[in-house]
Amino acid sequence: MVKSLGKYFIAIVPEGEVQAQATALKLVLKDTFGIRYGLRSPAHVTLKMPFLWNEKKESELSGKLRRFFEAKFPFEIHFKGVDTFGKRVIFMRIKKNPILNKLQDELIMYCKTTLKQEMELSDRVYTPHMTMAFNDLKENYFSAYLDCAKKMAIDKRYLVNKISLLKKDGGKWTVCETFSFGTPQLEIQN
Repeated sequence: MVKSLGKYFIAIVPEGEVQAQATALKLVLKDTFGIRYGLRSPAHVTLKMPFLWNEKKESELSGKLRRFFEAKFPFEIHFKGVDTFGKRVIFMRIKKNPILNKLQDELIMYCKTTLKQEMELSDRVYTPHMTMAFNDLKENYFSAYLDCAKKMAIDKRYLVNKISLLKKDGGKWTVCETFSFGTPQLEIQN
């Protein structure tokens, strides 16, 4: 039997106003400058970089990830402004958040030990962000791209209560499964 490998990654995929604002910015960059790569996936905050997995065992992957995320609890992140990685990437910045960093550390170790995935450099040197534009940026227009993005910068808090598994289908990434966090048990005092 031939193994069919799919390409996956794990991310926070914000919903509602954050997703709408991020998509609006991506569309303005496309319409104004012809930048399209950012539209190949929903706006997201990557937790585990793309990896290969046997598509016939996708339900096994989902089950293992579901068990991992059921043991986690909701937390808040704050999207605040625009930043760059050199002249290669424009992204929405996320304010420093130890809970997010701890979740990512734990997920990377879980992926290494349980899913037998290799650790990428970006898994170890984690900078939480939400990419708006990359790959098709031209250096001589970069300041114009950045000025445009800054005018539409997001300043919003977002409650993270689920994580998504995304899969590459053709040239686009789509959410193929979403995993809800557990509910914290509250102690009732009489």
